Amino acid sequence: MVGKTGNLNNEDLTEYFVKGCKLKKDFSIGTEHEKFGYYLNDLRPLPYSGNRNGIQDLLKCLTDFGWKPVKENNQTIGLSRGDASITLEPGGQIELSGARLKTVHETCKEVHGHLDEMKKICAPLGFGLLGIGFLPKWKRGDISWMPKSRYQIMRKYMPKKGSLGHDMMLRTCTVQVNLDYKSEADMVLKFRLGLAFQPIVTALFSNSPFKEGKKNNFLSYRSYVWSKTDPDRCGMLPFVFDDGFSFERYRNYALDVPMYFVVRNGKYIDVSGESFRDFMQGTLRSMPGEYPSIKDWENHLSTLFPEVRLKQFLEMRGADAGPWQSLCALPAFWTGILYSESSLCAAWDIVKKFSSEDILGLYKSVPRDGFKTKFRKKSILGLAKEILKISQSGLIERKKMDKNKKNEAYFLDPLFLRVKKKKTSSEELLKEFDTKWKKNIDNFYHYSAYLLT
Repeated sequence: MVGKTGNLNNEDLTEYFVKGCKLKKDFSIGTEHEKFGYYLNDLRPLPYSGNRNGIQDLLKCLTDFGWKPVKENNQTIGLSRGDASITLEPGGQIELSGARLKTVHETCKEVHGHLDEMKKICAPLGFGLLGIGFLPKWKRGDISWMPKSRYQIMRKYMPKKGSLGHDMMLRTCTVQVNLDYKSEADMVLKFRLGLAFQPIVTALFSNSPFKEGKKNNFLSYRSYVWSKTDPDRCGMLPFVFDDGFSFERYRNYALDVPMYFVVRNGKYIDVSGESFRDFMQGTLRSMPGEYPSIKDWENHLSTLFPEVRLKQFLEMRGADAGPWQSLCALPAFWTGILYSESSLCAAWDIVKKFSSEDILGLYKSVPRDGFKTKFRKKSILGLAKEILKISQSGLIERKKMDKNKKNEAYFLDPLFLRVKKKKTSSEELLKEFDTKWKKNIDNFYHYSAYLLT
């Protein structure tokens, strides 16, 4: 219900999450991934525009495939096609936000279709694309900021809250999956499992061991950077494990996170540090007498960055970007756990024995130690294998077959191989760095580029 003055009340904000509840038959899978663009001839990051081809030109070429420009201040800052979009992160990282699809087969087909289009565009432009959690070669000052107003506001605000906010914006890439819930109780269970297993996912997908051409002493430096970005809006949420966690409790958390901006008539207004509670009362210092719409609430929720984020679905956010097969493995992992009743029960049997201190300890240790992280005097490797088996069972139970009569479980094969080898992707990259590459990070681009293989 909207009040006479146009302002929302707390119940309206909670109802936003309630409206996300879906019937199980309507559950879908939405995969998002980011990658770095660079010039093939000198490996430098792509700017938006300049003396040679840039990201602006890439976006223009993609319109040949039916993508429609999304503009801000008369500049193309993204693309849309059907329910999918291509967006730009602050440092020019190119993100595919995929459509909500029914199976992992479909979302993987979408990913590879996107790669095929990018190959056709990037080769003549002299571009390459790189999948890794943290930019391995270049310094922060070597990267161009994208011309998006929201990033100008965030850029100014970030240093007030954490030491590595600009690194997060400019030099990190991730892959995430968005999944549905059928009720408040279902959301609570999935949220708790998501947070509890997020450190395991970070280990399984660790792929960011370099910084400015050298080892950075982390296996997932991307995860560490996020932990030093903004304590108000990032990291783990211990209250999710409290009795009585609910839509209302997450709403209250979101209300307590300072705002970044308000959008009016397509313009971004800087209200960074101000309170959405004050906005609801019409007492924002920057916009006195202005009240929020539900779209303002939706925008505000998009500026929260915990390891699991609630909107009208749940976002799993703990994985480094990596090789193309990892972009299919992540949605498969979470789908197998969260979209099978038997897997939910088996996963909860593990998590109910955890304390919030256990989970926070894993979150702090995994970025540096990966599979060697100790959990109750043992490495997490056994725990990772146990969780993978639960996901595998859930995918088999779903019986979603491709044209070759294969179910979705085979998308987990790269993760099972990782556990079998007892090494993260980062550890394998570090070995190559010390031996085959002779400590020259330029060789990494030829080893890991999406479009050179």
